[in-house]
This record gives sequence, C-alpha cells and structure tokens, in this order.
Amino acid sequence: MKYLDEYRDGDIAAKLVERIRRVQTKPWVIMEVCGGQTHSIVKNGIDHLLPKGVELVHGPGCPVCVTPLEMIDKAHAIARRPDVIFCSFGDMLRVPGSDGDLFTIRSQGGDVRIVYSPIDCLKIARANPDRQVVFFAIGFETTAPANAMLAWQAREMGLKNISLLVSHVLVPPAMEAILSSPENRVQAFLGPGHVCAVVGYREYEPLAARFHVPIVVTGFEPLDILEGILMVVEQLEEGRAEVENQYSRVLARGGNRPAQDLIGKVFEISDRKWRGVGTIAQSGFRLRDEFREFDAEHRFRVAAIDVSEPEICIAGQILQGIKKPHDCAAFGTLCTPQHPLGATMVSAEGACAAYYAYGRHLKESDLVSIGEPS
Repeated sequence: MKYLDEYRDGDIAAKLVERIRRVQTKPWVIMEVCGGQTHSIVKNGIDHLLPKGVELVHGPGCPVCVTPLEMIDKAHAIARRPDVIFCSFGDMLRVPGSDGDLFTIRSQGGDVRIVYSPIDCLKIARANPDRQVVFFAIGFETTAPANAMLAWQAREMGLKNISLLVSHVLVPPAMEAILSSPENRVQAFLGPGHVCAVVGYREYEPLAARFHVPIVVTGFEPLDILEGILMVVEQLEEGRAEVENQYSRVLARGGNRPAQDLIGKVFEISDRKWRGVGTIAQSGFRLRDEFREFDAEHRFRVAAIDVSEPEICIAGQILQGIKKPHDCAAFGTLCTPQHPLGATMVSAEGACAAYYAYGRHLKESDLVSIGEPS
C-alpha cells in the first residue's frame, strides 16, 4: 500500500535489528507508551526480533483501558435513563462495568448510539430537542480537540440538551508516576506519536532531564518502532537522556497550536483516576467552569460509586511495565477479550488483548497445529 509499504520492508527491518545488536552492550528496559505501538509490536513480533538484552514493556497508553471502572459505571447509570441518548465511540460499548456493558443496556432498551465523531452529537441533539444527548468523552490529548469542539459548538449553537461525560487523561504525568515508583524498571521510553502530533513534545523534555531517561517520540509502523528503539539504545549506550523525534514526517516540537488553543479554552487540568493504577495528580482534563452546563456528571448529579477490580487481575502492574500479560494467572483462561476481567483486556489496544489476539497465550504445540493443513 502506497505510503505504508515502505515502513514495513522486511530487509530494512533486518538491517535495523542488526544495527541495534551492534550498538547494544548492556541490558535495557524500554517502555512503549502508546497502545497502538503495543499492538504493532506484538502483531509484527518486534519484541521477538530484538537482541536478548533489549526488553520492551508496555505502558498505560490505551485510553479505553485506563478509563476507571467508576467512570464506566457512571456512564451506564446515565445511559439507562429513559430521557437520555447516550453516544460513544464503538470501542467503549463492550467495556464491562460492575454490571454489564453498554451493549447490554442497549439490548434492554437504552438508547445507546455509536458515533464516528463527537460533532455527530450536535445533529442528534438538534433532531431530539426533548431528549438529553450525552457523549462519552474519553481519551488522551489526541481526542481532546474534537471533544472540546463539541462543547464549544454546543455553546455557540445554544443547545441546552447536550453534555459530555469527560474522562480525559494526559501522558506526561503518567510517565512521571511510573518513573517515581519504587518498583520502576523503565530506563527509556518510546513516546506516543499521535499525542505529540497534537501537543508537541516540549513537555517531555523536563522528564528526560529530571529522571535522566531517553524519550524518542515514535510512529506506529514496524520500521518506525525499530528505528525508535535504535535511537533509544544509542542514547542509553552513550549515557545521553534527550527527547528525539523519530516521527518527524508527522509532528513537530510545538505540535498543533490551534488545537492546543481550543483545548485550553474548554478544558483545564485536574487530578484523574486511572483504571488499574489509581489517582495521578494533575493527569487529566475537566471542563472549565464556563462550560459546566455541558458537564454530564454535574447535570445528572452522578454520585461517587464504590467499585472493586477482580483480585486476580494484575492490569495495574502491566500498565506500569512491572509485569507482562503472561505473568497473570487468569490470562487467556478466566480473562479473554470475550470475558475481560481487567483494564488491559477490554480494548484491542490493551497489552493483554494484543497478546491474546496474536497467540501469546498459546503453547508452541498449539501454534504448530494451527499452522498445519487440515
């Protein structure tokens, strides 16, 4: 495919792996932050191509995965209301709460709709003036501009029957929390390319300096990731700790200024709870006071909900790079994409879901039998 095949060339990949092998002299632990990168790594077997001393661990960069169970339950409580049209991207409909998911609520008569853009909700709200339209606004900095535009346009149009259930989280505070943990193993990061396309990567420079960790902002194709790993290993071996941009064909240091300006007008930074991790200070967005009328939590007076994760689940440790999916006793047995127990199995971008999708839960004998003709 044009513009993609050149980033999936096997011969170039082999040369990059060989360059990593020549440069690397010590064992290193590198975290890819974004769930899209995790998916690409596992799908293409990149972690298996690397020299033995270069280990990849998986970070908290799956927005569906880190949406806290409490927020899922709030979404479900609102979606069950007969006066509500609850709108969401499709990947949130199968995320389990304490009692079922949005698909279940829809099957029971709830008006739950999949939209492909937050702006779709404006048309729905205008067509249904006697109903309340709620959009489930989740994600990292990447989705914040479009969600901010929904609130901005709703105010400009004078719509009183639309609101956002906001669960936005930010990448740099999560990285800082990982690096500050006494259990931390991470020595360098592959930074999230799509997030940085919006907000740039200046915010990562203090992190690199304070914790003396290399951060290479990286794309999502196999050659992007391998080149990013090479750049990280070169820094580690040379004792450098800088922010570098592997994804220069897409992003610049300053990011997208108009998008940042819109985010700043609609949202402000706040503490946020992360599923499987807990509360991280100043790690998310909430609507500013001047947009409070569009805050679904305020509009529907959704009270705090006490929730508990399954004790067997180790998703929190996986999201922090402490453990991997195959370290979990429930992985691939009690916990599957069809019946997920924890955060990292609920979305295709989650580490556990990626491992499961590409057979990491199967024994070698199972993989051989799958590949044999019947």
